[in-house]
Amino acid sequence: MLEEVERWLSARSWSVADRPIQQLMAAKHAGGQSVSVVLPALDEEATVGGIVSVIRRELMERVPLVDELVVVDSGSRDRTSAVAAAAGARVVHRDAILPRVPAVPGKGEVLWRSLLVTGGDIVCFVDADLREFSADFVSGIVGPLLTEPDVHLVKAMYDRPLGTAPGQGGRVTELMARPLLNMHWPRLAGFVQPLGGEYAARRSLLEQLPFPVGYGVELGMLVDALHLVGLDALAQVDVGVRRHRHQDGQALGRMSAAIYRTAQLRLARGHLVRPSLIQFERGADGFEPRTYSVDTEERPPMTEIPEYATRKAA
Repeated sequence: MLEEVERWLSARSWSVADRPIQQLMAAKHAGGQSVSVVLPALDEEATVGGIVSVIRRELMERVPLVDELVVVDSGSRDRTSAVAAAAGARVVHRDAILPRVPAVPGKGEVLWRSLLVTGGDIVCFVDADLREFSADFVSGIVGPLLTEPDVHLVKAMYDRPLGTAPGQGGRVTELMARPLLNMHWPRLAGFVQPLGGEYAARRSLLEQLPFPVGYGVELGMLVDALHLVGLDALAQVDVGVRRHRHQDGQALGRMSAAIYRTAQLRLARGHLVRPSLIQFERGADGFEPRTYSVDTEERPPMTEIPEYATRKAA
């Protein structure tokens, strides 16, 4: 392992237990920083309400660590919005944010637009499909940003079981993201969950980053943050176990293709090779090809959006 990565693991990898909640509250009060939590959601009525309820009860009512809790619905066909609102979140529809720019499907699109409807100095992203959710997922990754002025982005790390098999849930991480990072950005090799959807960052960093619109957003953000603020400004916190809905192999293939394309753009900023993926399904006459487009569009840094500059000046 690179000596720099070993040093980083020792200096920038923590446990949620390292920062008790009262320490975080004292640091928040002293620094005057506000915290926004964003849940990107698409058809998550079964889980989004429980997550919102825990955050409101534990981190807004019991202690005021979180100032703002927003669910951005990216076109749910179920009761995601109603459930989230009933649990106490402010719900905003993706298409209502920056309507002059037509929205495209994708998680990164939702995260990018969320910067326009939140105000926190620290923005914490949490996936809306988590089960057995703990407030540690938020307080753990927000903690270093409150107590360490030179830390700018914090990823959660955790075990990811697949059914009853421990540690087997991060299939795209192990088969795609980790090899890419180790080969091309070895300084990021110390991240346990580089693709995890639970992370927090300073707004001052997020607003300078481009956002891949799809599943490449986590890898793209990590790589771009490394180049912008350096390895020592990045950190990770152990928050335990992450249980969530798992996708099938073909969905993971599409996710992997988007992640690879995001890496490719950052490696060379070169010309397009072939932004599509062929997968196969068995039909009446044998295996039939299905072609899917791969997310290649990226949103620019939010500081380049006039509406964002106007909002900050208001």
